[in-house]
Amino acid sequence: MTRVEIIDGKPVIRVPERRRSTFDQQMKSGNLIEVGDTATYRRTVTEADVALFSGATGDVNPYHFDEIYASRGMFKKRIAHGMLVTGYISTVLGTIFPGPGTIYLSQTLEFRAPVFIGDTITAVVEVLAIKETKPILTLRTDCINQDGKTVVEGRAVVLFEYVPMEPETQGA
Repeated sequence: MTRVEIIDGKPVIRVPERRRSTFDQQMKSGNLIEVGDTATYRRTVTEADVALFSGATGDVNPYHFDEIYASRGMFKKRIAHGMLVTGYISTVLGTIFPGPGTIYLSQTLEFRAPVFIGDTITAVVEVLAIKETKPILTLRTDCINQDGKTVVEGRAVVLFEYVPMEPETQGA
């Protein structure tokens, strides 16, 4: 069971020395998750991403697929699905930081600007708070385009349960 510890009056989550992801090597306090820790994931939105997302969800809004339709609208060209872009936040949470064992409890999102096919988006996650009694983290979850413009602002609350990737060995 993952537990919260209080160190120097602040709640932290201790992760066993066994590495979960490449982010662990960047953790500033060894194996502690602390307020202020950040992680990112960067991806360029492709035609295939839009098509696959549409196939998985059924969202075939012409703003995503029809150049002529999109040219008549406020953005003047095709845009990516907003929820496709916010999926990059989920990638950070579940695979990078806090990493495997992270479960969403809530997520708020504000869409600030359109994302176009070909844009490179960086999802940024930052620990804002750790609950003192449970391994529950409040996180800033933003997406920023290649020009440094914030396209999505959000907050998430997640439960983090460290689950070893390999079975524990006796006496190791």
